[in-house]
Amino acid sequence: MSSPNYHLDNVLAARARLGEGPTWDPTDKLLYWVDIYNHRVNQFNPATGQNLFFDVQDVVGCLAVAGANRLIMGQRDRLAFLNTQTGEVTPIIEVEAGMPENRFNDGKCDPQGRFWFGSMCPGKSQGSLYRYDPDGSLHIMETGLTISNGLGWSPDEKTFYLTDSAHQKIYAYEFDAATGNISDRRIFVDLTGESFYPDGLTIDSEGYIWSAMWDGWCVIRFHPKGEEILRIQLPVQRPTSCTFGGEDLQTLYITTASVGLSEQEIQKSFYSGDLFALQTDIAGLPTYDFLG
Repeated sequence: MSSPNYHLDNVLAARARLGEGPTWDPTDKLLYWVDIYNHRVNQFNPATGQNLFFDVQDVVGCLAVAGANRLIMGQRDRLAFLNTQTGEVTPIIEVEAGMPENRFNDGKCDPQGRFWFGSMCPGKSQGSLYRYDPDGSLHIMETGLTISNGLGWSPDEKTFYLTDSAHQKIYAYEFDAATGNISDRRIFVDLTGESFYPDGLTIDSEGYIWSAMWDGWCVIRFHPKGEEILRIQLPVQRPTSCTFGGEDLQTLYITTASVGLSEQEIQKSFYSGDLFALQTDIAGLPTYDFLG
């Protein structure tokens, strides 16, 4: 489980409060990511090192590319589109407006272009997972979650993964690509008793799962059978999510957080909130767009 000779770069001194949701746009070769509590959608250009941001006026937990110059976002209690040329936010649908303790957290699109996103309520099992289809229909896929988090699909599109961070578990489901249905939930990884929590995840072309570990100072790569294969140590306490990007999809971009850290912890984890890039020898899966 020792780390190979991968090279880690701090590519953006963002000092985000809660960096999350990294999403690679292969068309424009840009990385989109969010700073949840600062209400920002960031657009990072690896070629220039430039980072632009859009103030979307409220919490933003996740996003996906939704065509030219457009993103779909999961905000506090709704979905919305963001025009990346004008910055205009266009509401789509309210989903949990009657649940003020909840907010939307992680999400992404499946290979069929459906947008999956989950809600969270720390300390209460009242979070849910939703699927928003290109035809505008909304489906509840799972309930009873505490912090709906890292999700993704296996390369053969037969398995769906979902994280409940507070319960320290990553679940696996049978996935029906044609219908978008999930079934037969089982525990894929159980970190109960550890001092850290699984957060956002991504999946590589070999079907291995890379999960960022909140309070764990690392990203862990898991075998499709759930065994820990590799642990990448990081200089920050709270990595939050990761995704593959770059020309060959071999660069693992990692978002991090500074929220909730004491002054003493910040001194030990000085680069908290920054954006990191890990050069690997493994290709990730492509990022899928919303097709609505």
